[in-house]
Amino acid sequence: MLNYTGMDLFVRDNQFWLLRFLQKKLNLHCHHDAQDLSQDTFIRALTSSIDLFEVKEPRAYLATIANRLIIDKARRKRIEQAYLEAQLESSQEYAPSCEEVHEMIQKLEALSRLLEGLADKPRRAFLMARLDGLKYQEIAQELNISVSMVQKYIAQTLLHCHSQLLD
Repeated sequence: MLNYTGMDLFVRDNQFWLLRFLQKKLNLHCHHDAQDLSQDTFIRALTSSIDLFEVKEPRAYLATIANRLIIDKARRKRIEQAYLEAQLESSQEYAPSCEEVHEMIQKLEALSRLLEGLADKPRRAFLMARLDGLKYQEIAQELNISVSMVQKYIAQTLLHCHSQLLD
């Protein structure tokens, strides 16, 4: 396990490289965004169960973590935007509190992570059934598949989510 001196050395050896990597990758003109992502990357690396002294390519390891954080951030932004757009489109007079919005976005984010790795049609069928409340017949028409295929997709998605939760 890394001690304080080892962690400090690891960060100092890779900090400038990671900042430049992030700025190039994201075409960031704002140094603060790259610093935030860099800090998140180091936190994830330093708190992982992997012994950083045993990592043969620390910069490749950091780049992998940073890329995953970038993907997570983009996913969160898409989910947040879609949720806010749905709120604007709804004709409800009730406006959710900031806490409720935050909680819903976290739930949608968790669902998005659970559905990661699924093919497009099973994921869409599941979301149409669970979020949109469509009947299997409506989903079948929308996706141009049979009702029995919708049932298979829903079952496949539920098994996928179950295995993700067990992991």
